[in-house]
Amino acid sequence: MNATNGGVTADWIPEYGFHLRKAGVQFDAIRVDGEAGRRLADLMEELVGGEPGPVVSESNGRRGVYFLVPPGSTAGRPWPREVTTFNSATGRISYVPVPALGGDTWPLMWRYPPMRAGRFVHTLILFNAAYALLS
Repeated sequence: MNATNGGVTADWIPEYGFHLRKAGVQFDAIRVDGEAGRRLADLMEELVGGEPGPVVSESNGRRGVYFLVPPGSTAGRPWPREVTTFNSATGRISYVPVPALGGDTWPLMWRYPPMRAGRFVHTLILFNAAYALLS
């Protein structure tokens, strides 16, 4: 699979629907559920002056917001208790839902789609924003 967004190619984005991707390979992720996740996405947009990197929103269930960060960058950090981490730390396997760039991807959608190859949400800014908002 090889999806393109404005000339950016990302092998981990499905061509249609959505797929689960193993965390720790192309990216790690954190999830914050409900309105807190949406507020954190808004805060990240404000802090970076625009698009913060790839962020996926869920429309049902927990209504989670997934922030995709560089691989290996979530483990070993004391995230606030409202944060769920997705990584490949020792003895751990986790998967992150990733929607296609277009078409029917319900219940997932890109709040901020990937804009450049290899560009993810900045982990340290996200970590500090999560503490400021959730603590």
